[in-house]
Amino acid sequence: MVMRSIYLVLALFLASGCARNSSETWEDVKTAGRYVQRGIDALWGKEYESRMLTSEDEFIGPYDDEFIPLNDSDLKALALNGDSVLPQPKGMPGEKGVPSLERFYAPSDSLGFRKVHFETDQHVLNDQADLAGLKQIADYLKKNPGAYLLVEGHTDERASASYNLALGMRRANYVRTILVKYGVDLNRIYTVSRGKEQPFALGHSREDWKQNRRAEYRIFER
Repeated sequence: MVMRSIYLVLALFLASGCARNSSETWEDVKTAGRYVQRGIDALWGKEYESRMLTSEDEFIGPYDDEFIPLNDSDLKALALNGDSVLPQPKGMPGEKGVPSLERFYAPSDSLGFRKVHFETDQHVLNDQADLAGLKQIADYLKKNPGAYLLVEGHTDERASASYNLALGMRRANYVRTILVKYGVDLNRIYTVSRGKEQPFALGHSREDWKQNRRAEYRIFER
C-alpha cells in the first residue's frame, strides 16, 4: 500500500512535468521524493525535530551551506513590531550646509568609536559592552555640536545582496535610535547600508561571518 502511494505521487509529478522543461520536472521529482522519504521514515518511527533555536550554532547546525535568511515579509514584520522608527535628518547630505557623505572619514582611534557586532539575522544589540560604547559615542557628539556621524550597517556574505542591504540598514538605524535615546540630535546622524559588499574579514568561517556582522562609523567635524 505504501509503495503504491509512492509510485502514484511520483507519477503525478512526472505527468505534470510534460508541459514544463526537463529541469523544472526534475526539481519537482526531487521535491516529491524528499516528502515521500519523510513519510516512509515516519512509518518506521523516525521523527524530524521541530523546535525553537536558541543559539547561532543550533541555527547553522550541520547545514552550513544551506543558510536560509528571513523572508522579506519577516523583515517587514520586524519593522512594524520592533523598535520605533525615527524620522530622517532634516538636511540632506551635501545640501544646505550639511556635509556630503564623501567628506566623512574614519574616526581616530583616540576617540574610541568601537564597532558593534550582531548575531545572525539580528539588528538589536544586547551586549552591555556594545551599549556602553554607544554611550561613549553619544557623549562625544553631545559635547561637540559641530560633529556629524555616519553609521554604516554591514552583514556577512550569506543570502542575497538585496536581503543584506535591508538588514544592514536595520542595523544602522537601530544604532542611530540608541544614540538618539542617549540624547544626540537625530539631525546629526546619518545611516547607510553596505550590505555584504565591504567585509572586514575575507574568510568564510563562522568567526569571519561574526566579524562582518557589524556597524561602524565615519565622522565629520566642522
